[in-house]
Amino acid sequence: MKYLSIASRLILGTVFIFSGFVKSVDPLGSAYKFSDYFAAFKLSFLSFLALPLGLILSAFELVLGITLLLGYRRRITYRVLFWFMGFFTLLTLILALFNPVSDCGCFGDALILTNWETFLKNIVLMVFVVPLFMIRDRDAHDHIHPVREWGIVGALFLVVIGFSLWNHAHLPVVDFRPYDVGTLIQEEMEIPEGAAVDDYETELIYREKASGKSERFTLENYPRDTTLWEFVDSESRLISKGYDPPIHDFAIIDAGGGDMADQILSDDGFSLVMISHDLTKANEAALLKARDWAQLEMLAGEYAFYPVTATPESEIGNIAMTLDLGYTFYSADEIMLKTVVRSNPGFLLIRNGVIVGKWSFRDFPAIEDIDPDWTELMGNAAVPVDEETLMLMEAGVYEDFSFDVIDFDPSITSFLMEQSQDRKEGRMIVIVGLCIALMLLISARISPIRA
Repeated sequence: MKYLSIASRLILGTVFIFSGFVKSVDPLGSAYKFSDYFAAFKLSFLSFLALPLGLILSAFELVLGITLLLGYRRRITYRVLFWFMGFFTLLTLILALFNPVSDCGCFGDALILTNWETFLKNIVLMVFVVPLFMIRDRDAHDHIHPVREWGIVGALFLVVIGFSLWNHAHLPVVDFRPYDVGTLIQEEMEIPEGAAVDDYETELIYREKASGKSERFTLENYPRDTTLWEFVDSESRLISKGYDPPIHDFAIIDAGGGDMADQILSDDGFSLVMISHDLTKANEAALLKARDWAQLEMLAGEYAFYPVTATPESEIGNIAMTLDLGYTFYSADEIMLKTVVRSNPGFLLIRNGVIVGKWSFRDFPAIEDIDPDWTELMGNAAVPVDEETLMLMEAGVYEDFSFDVIDFDPSITSFLMEQSQDRKEGRMIVIVGLCIALMLLISARISPIRA
């Protein structure tokens, strides 16, 4: 029993640490999933709790995993583990039977499971949970250092909450979605040759004219005699899911209904895409900062600006007029925009179909951060043009009007390289720091783990 206890703690601890970590780096993803659940169960009035619940759940799972590895507060830990897993096993059974949400989000975007796969995963984990619950009193060491252990558990919880809030304020320190920096979008949209396709079973419903009775047939045996049978309806159900490319819904629609995605992905210049899934909740200061980047399009020949939103056109007009934005929005699917960047607004810089830069609005640079000289050029460009030129522009004579006085490429490339290095160093510091802290805690409890 001793070795089963040790193995159960190691397996469950590892699973919970992984589950908690992938949620803590993407708290907005967890919030979106809670919102989906609330909508599916007709509880949309609780949507304001989505983000707090996402933060708490990720911290709870990660700290529970660490506590299992350390062997802290075993009696209460095993009780909490049993009831937690029991509740979610029952919940995932309900989800598997009724399928109100396509996936549970239990491992964030790092590992997508169907509802039935999630339920089976929980059944397997319960095999390790039940033995720990059964020996909760015999395996307990709760009389040893209670204040210190509760203090460490509380501190860990606060640290994880702070880590999640940092990821929420900026962008995930580890991005498990298919839109990370360095991604070739077109490649992620392709279906490999020979990949499995969706397999459907189709049933045809025919009514016998003489009796009025309806019967179901397959595509192979349906009645051909139209004098005796009348077609009523057809039904198709998915038998097996085929290959689904990581990116399958990247589309940016202009005012005329045309898709700009191919133009953006094939452009050998730079395309700055500003993404706001909900313009009514977007940070106004960031929308105003984007005016300079929109105006820069007129000064740099190898640069284009694309503001994109899923907000209805009537609301876009009101916001644009109130803030005097001066740029026109493209439209896109809300779920796709939420997937691309966890910020409102967020910014994506694309060149030759590759994501070369990605920012939350809090980290997005101002024009002078790239090149201070651009500020003066922007000021000169803001000087009103004469009446004759304005008339020609409005008539469409200057359809692609551009001064082309800014050499955009070298400045932005240098800035991106410097920022990329800073981001890599920051990620390494955070991840290594977390690993060292965890190793130190575990090393202090080696003997309890063996016992």
